[in-house]
Amino acid sequence: MHPDIAFLITESTYFLSHRRPLAEGCRRAGWRSLLITNLHEADRPDLAGIDVVPFDMVRVSHHPLRELATLVRLFLLLRRLRPRLLHAVGLKPVLYGALAGRLLGIRVVCALAGLGYVFTSGRLRVRLFRRLIVLWMRLLFRRGRVRLILQNDDDAEKLVANGIIPPERVVMIRGSGVDLDVFRPSPEPDGVPVFTVVSRMLADKGIRELVLAARLLRWRGVPCRVRLVGEPDPHNLSSLPPEQLAAWRAEGVVEWDGPEQDIARVWAESHVCVLPSYREGMPKALLEAAACGRPIITTDVPGCRAVVEDGIEGLLVPVRDWSALADAMERLVRSPALRAAMGRAARTRAEREFGQQPVVARTITLYHQVLDAP
Repeated sequence: MHPDIAFLITESTYFLSHRRPLAEGCRRAGWRSLLITNLHEADRPDLAGIDVVPFDMVRVSHHPLRELATLVRLFLLLRRLRPRLLHAVGLKPVLYGALAGRLLGIRVVCALAGLGYVFTSGRLRVRLFRRLIVLWMRLLFRRGRVRLILQNDDDAEKLVANGIIPPERVVMIRGSGVDLDVFRPSPEPDGVPVFTVVSRMLADKGIRELVLAARLLRWRGVPCRVRLVGEPDPHNLSSLPPEQLAAWRAEGVVEWDGPEQDIARVWAESHVCVLPSYREGMPKALLEAAACGRPIITTDVPGCRAVVEDGIEGLLVPVRDWSALADAMERLVRSPALRAAMGRAARTRAEREFGQQPVVARTITLYHQVLDAP
């Protein structure tokens, strides 16, 4: 029996953290779904009850023949599975999945969490690769039964303005949503203010700028702790070496213990959420921190400013400006009342805009629209 929908996602861990509620929503709607992904053994228990087709797709590769072989394998797999709809998440799944779907006559919903390293890097090699990606995307999105989910207006405006995709093929769904029952407000913990970043340990997330800001605050004598929660991503070109993270920890400027499973507890133990990223789609960490009633310091860039209005739910600082970041952190250290007011505003906005169920319902409505289109 052919599935109604197939999710094509590079890593099973990402599916569990961002898309599992959507798969459960499909099940409740009576749809049979399956997941095509690089299956991590540690994720297998959490994927119980979900049909999984293991599929190795390296996110970053510079071997054209291996990439061609991956595309062919995906084409053959989809030809065998014949889902009614393919939901491809992430740049490579979008590029390969949309092409294979077009060749096979499968209707496709694509999703990009943001225009990441390929679109933001200034390195010559990446800029040349970006030209190829843009051409590929133009060919995919101008024809065929395909829609592209984006998470913020800046990304949509950029893709449309550059002729990459017609505006009628863009659907705005702001993030993957947050479970407002799991992520709930709690009183601030005792002790000096704790500033926490929850993310992969990437240079593009502004981790270096946060370390520099922490050093400046220590030099100023501002009492606070800075906590890094997450691990490096060896498949990402901007990943920070574990040795560098360990050196910062040994210096005593930041705390780093790797990833945490209970993120709600992380925010309960923190005073302020920090994410000095260079660019985002709709960062789940900010949504979860907002739902927990924590004020947010982040950069005035696409994705981040979609969650925070400067002075309301938190503070926006210029990208790569570690001095301004330190100033914002010191401001919140000095004002518990401001932290409390911003935290309340963040929770209110999360309840109004970022709940999980509306996101699931909107996505399933999109599935029906794509399947019902002529």
